[in-house]
Amino acid sequence: MPVRLTLPDTFAARLAAADRPLVGMWVCSGSPIMAEVAAGSGLDWVLIDAEHSPNGLESILAQLYAVSAYPVAPVVRVPFGDAVVIKQVLDLGAQNLLVPMVDSAEQARELVRAVRYPGAGIRGVGASLARSSRWNRVPGYLAGASSAVSLTVQIESAAAVEAAEEIAAVDGVDAVFIGPADLAASMGLLGQPGHPDVSAAVIRALEAAARAGTPAGVNAFVPEEADRYLAAGAAFVAVGADVAIVARASEALADRFIAPGAGAGEAGAASY
Repeated sequence: MPVRLTLPDTFAARLAAADRPLVGMWVCSGSPIMAEVAAGSGLDWVLIDAEHSPNGLESILAQLYAVSAYPVAPVVRVPFGDAVVIKQVLDLGAQNLLVPMVDSAEQARELVRAVRYPGAGIRGVGASLARSSRWNRVPGYLAGASSAVSLTVQIESAAAVEAAEEIAAVDGVDAVFIGPADLAASMGLLGQPGHPDVSAAVIRALEAAARAGTPAGVNAFVPEEADRYLAAGAAFVAVGADVAIVARASEALADRFIAPGAGAGEAGAASY
């Protein structure tokens, strides 16, 4: 007899059960090793990015395998809100999706339809062929698939902030995630995600989501900004990224061990 399986709690379920904000980080390297390192860190969630990172279906799957042994919640950001891409990522076994650049409630409703099977949506039915149902080893997967998937949509433009309450109120949107970098760009403040006007817009979006009764999170790599948004009611935050952490740490090593102005061969001979 095959093993009968129960899927892990979704990100939405974890948010609902949490007695504090959930803290996570990005995995942007495309590396299953880095994903597993992050998964074992003690953080609550990891965000596997396929929008700005070198990730395709195979590497997303490898990272889902890598983190599956840990109690962390993996969230996968698809490159854009296309129903075919969403179907493929769901069939890989991703339960928690983040969709970027959602500017309207109508767009959010279409995304809800993309993650649900016919009757409530347009998701293609291939569960017996896919890891999502563990190849039909999850009893009743098709009937319960809506509760096995969580959808978070990303608010990252001035237009989206204005529509934030309507977006957050869409039935089937489990959470919203605010991206200050693209929000800043849309406000004419490219490269200034910490600008006071951007921070104010983020807080307006948090407040709008709260009025709709929907958890809202923020991307905030600067600790003081993360603290500000947590104090304003953020239910979850992303506070770092694997590539950024390695970049800054490796620069710190160079600053510590290489004298200013020294060439690559002048730092001292290695001795082993």
